Amino acid sequence: MNIEQELFKKSIINPSKLITYGFTKSNKEYHISKNILNNSFRIDITITLPNTIKGHIYDLDFNEEYTNFRVTNQVGEFVSKIREEFTNFLLDIKNNCTDSTYFITPQANRITSLIIKEFNDYPEFPWEDDTSGIFRNPTSQKWYGLIMYIDKNKLTKEHKMIEVLNLKLDEEEIKQLLKRKGFYKAYHMNKTKWITITLDDTLEDEEIMTYIKESHSYTVKTKEWLIPANPSYYDIINAFNNTDTIKWKQSNNINIGDIVYLYVTKPYQSIMYKCSVTKINIPYKYEDSNLKMNKVMEIKLLNKYNPKEYNLDKLKEYGLTTIRGPRSMPSKLIKDLNK
Repeated sequence: MNIEQELFKKSIINPSKLITYGFTKSNKEYHISKNILNNSFRIDITITLPNTIKGHIYDLDFNEEYTNFRVTNQVGEFVSKIREEFTNFLLDIKNNCTDSTYFITPQANRITSLIIKEFNDYPEFPWEDDTSGIFRNPTSQKWYGLIMYIDKNKLTKEHKMIEVLNLKLDEEEIKQLLKRKGFYKAYHMNKTKWITITLDDTLEDEEIMTYIKESHSYTVKTKEWLIPANPSYYDIINAFNNTDTIKWKQSNNINIGDIVYLYVTKPYQSIMYKCSVTKINIPYKYEDSNLKMNKVMEIKLLNKYNPKEYNLDKLKEYGLTTIRGPRSMPSKLIKDLNK
């Protein structure tokens, strides 16, 4: 990364500010010059929208370009003064002609804006490298996203600086996504539970946000729900005979990791199943005279209960008289169910 890229890496050029500052415009390029060191050298800066900055220094006494200031091991007093003049000029342009951003690439900043809008979570930069930002759920303090600026050769054989997003997703889903362009085995994270997505517009923002929401759901503090199951609409009694995982109508506010107790209505009127929510927001269109669904969740069986053990008469002891829709579980009932 050269001096210009380093200084402007998290800034967006504002064209109107360039003109006010003193740049002249020619087609899509903006130019400005400044003489330094008693007019013996000249700095030329060219900016090409949206965000390409190039600088040159010319020795006016010899009418030739001076490039030693870019050689990092050149540390003499004279070359250091030239480098300082160049850097200060760029910093003044940055301070007066740019708008600050959280990250470097357009898609990374668009995704950040969507995360802020969806969850009101702002990126944190806990390391000296201010290009790596984390997103965490403030209620649980758990991470659900990490944006990094890395060389793409850490993922492939291609050498190119890019920004990537690490997310935590379902293990089987990760296996399928790795077959697609834009998805890679997680860089610097657990490769079974996390995945890396390139933020180079290979994927649409909207698709990436669906994965971010899933990753975020893993950080939500789990809740325990009591949900009615009517055997006259769905054969719940035999649903788990050949599998431990089924689809179920999804209620609002349910997240991955939540616990669902299924209360089977007449003729049983009893809590008969304990399940965990493994997936949410699965598109599913269904409608009949009794039921309408736009999305479902996936639940996995954890335990079965004897129908006589937690029947309606027993549940009344915990303050439950009717179970007509999803509701939170009384803490004492949860404790007894998990003895």
